[in-house]
Amino acid sequence: MVVPELRAWRTARPHLVRVARTVKPHVARVTRAMRPRAVRLTTPQLTAVAATVGLALAAGAATVAGPWDSTGQRTAERDWAASRAPEGGADHAGAAGAAATTPRPAPSAATVLAGLSRSTGTVPAPAEKALKSVLDPLLDDSVLGARRTAVVVDVATGKRLYGKGADEVQTPASTTKIATAVAALTAPGPDHRITTRTVLEPDTKEVVLVGGGDPTLTARKVTDGWASLRTLADRTAAALKSRHMDHVTLSYDTSLYKGPALHPIGVNENIAEVTPLMVDEGRGDDSTSGTAVRAGDPAADAARKFADLLHARGIDTTSPGPSKATGRSKALASVSSPPLSALVERMLTNSDNDIAEALARQVALATGADPSFDGDAKAIHAVLKKLGLPLTGAHFADGSGLNRADKLSADLLTALLATAGDPDHPELRTVLTGLPIAGFTGTLSTRYADAPTATGVVRAKTGTLTGVNTLAGTVVDADGRLLAFAFMTSDEANPPNPFAARSALDHTATALASCGCR
Repeated sequence: MVVPELRAWRTARPHLVRVARTVKPHVARVTRAMRPRAVRLTTPQLTAVAATVGLALAAGAATVAGPWDSTGQRTAERDWAASRAPEGGADHAGAAGAAATTPRPAPSAATVLAGLSRSTGTVPAPAEKALKSVLDPLLDDSVLGARRTAVVVDVATGKRLYGKGADEVQTPASTTKIATAVAALTAPGPDHRITTRTVLEPDTKEVVLVGGGDPTLTARKVTDGWASLRTLADRTAAALKSRHMDHVTLSYDTSLYKGPALHPIGVNENIAEVTPLMVDEGRGDDSTSGTAVRAGDPAADAARKFADLLHARGIDTTSPGPSKATGRSKALASVSSPPLSALVERMLTNSDNDIAEALARQVALATGADPSFDGDAKAIHAVLKKLGLPLTGAHFADGSGLNRADKLSADLLTALLATAGDPDHPELRTVLTGLPIAGFTGTLSTRYADAPTATGVVRAKTGTLTGVNTLAGTVVDADGRLLAFAFMTSDEANPPNPFAARSALDHTATALASCGCR
């Protein structure tokens, strides 16, 4: 017996693809309208915002609450010239002023993905021999460089359908963020929030601004739902005035993290220093994603902005300096980030390195490891090991994938994605909902323009460093089967042209989307 939703999908898919192409210019308006409440979508809109990976398996659903972190203004990967910069991440650039918004923590994910189960009716999975005949020639393209590994997995059963060097590890670039996301949603979990607070030291007039590790804390007037430094100033000023205090010594505490704050990549516009206290990711402009000149000391910058905000609220302060809150300090005020599920979505869609490293620190803190680059890496590995994932040869060096010492396999990447789609792990759903959508959002927003059968259907995390091009995500094939894939390519000795390599990877994912392959 064929599952009705799958029968409907096979019948409607060609028409829905045409609709998706027609409505693409309106996607930004639709997604804005969807926030922050659930919206009843029409069939064309449902296709245009095919943002949840289980959508094809639940095509009969009429309502989807939007988990997308999108205003239609998100960014593509960095250009070729930028990718040639030493150690640079090539998929983190953004247009200045691009707005980031706070998605709800994917309240619709469980419903939308309900169609994904271990029982798939009589709809067959692609045949391994047929997949091989389609994918092998595409992955043998010389524009991809010397090393190419790949895996395709049937998400419903977990069965590997295609493998090419499946267990071989190589540099994953930003697809590392998939592992970071899974670890963060496992420990400390999707509902965890990161708190920034102020305290008053007893018998003194010292106010300490204590960083909790929230890189999305914003000092801007329009917060879009992220934690607000202005709100923290409002609450702190009110608490001080209730104590009849209008002049204080201001300090800031960054003692939560250990080890060096500077990423091994060095000073780079892709990432700020990794510190538990920063506002707007230490950006020196009004951008919310992509590259930007960063503050030399993000914590000191945040403290100065906080001092200015307190002054505007009638509280005079000294020039802020570093300190550490004692165990005897009294709470004044606090603000908290959205749940980690929302941070994971923003991180994956925009390939946000600052959020990635902050999430890695949260994994370390939740598991008792040192919140440092080394401790983060060990913590992520340990969490993934407990999930039973294939870690042979895997090595983590950071949470963002900017470090070339990261080594993962295509087998591990697809296992991470399949686990996120497992009904037994609903806490991991935002790994899938956060993936960029081909032709619509994030680092895939300007790709797949010549691939209408893949637009809105392929969802994947990009990864680019000089000589490294990767793509890992999910796709619904022509028969409505949900597949997880990972394509990893590299040639650091003779770096291929990234435009050609990305195009080749996109064509490979498109072929997978178009394939019944039996």
